[in-house]
Amino acid sequence: MATVLVVEDQRAQREMIVSLLEQDGLRVMAAGDGDEALDLVRGGQIPDLVVMDVVMPRMNGYQLVRQLRDYPQTSQVPVLMCSSKGETFDKHWGLKQGADAYIVKPFEPQDLLGTVRHLLRTPRG
Repeated sequence: MATVLVVEDQRAQREMIVSLLEQDGLRVMAAGDGDEALDLVRGGQIPDLVVMDVVMPRMNGYQLVRQLRDYPQTSQVPVLMCSSKGETFDKHWGLKQGADAYIVKPFEPQDLLGTVRHLLRTPRG
């Protein structure tokens, strides 16, 4: 069973994403911001995929994905950015920073699940 780390500062949004992923048969860890997410992975809890927001306090998603790419244990873990920042530049910048996919909020549950399934099946690198 794959493990997904959800990094989202908005509690309701985080709980909704966690619920969707768990209903799809995935094991889920959750973090309220980038610092908490880094604490988890540096503590040895390495996910198979990270789903993250972009706009978060203390450390935004762009900063977090760069940190994950620089950390040897997570350098190849796929990252899905999920954000209300939906301009073409936002998507381009997220992918340039190291994300593997980018979906815009609000999203359809099937779009999130389909992207998660695709990223878990696709070898990175």
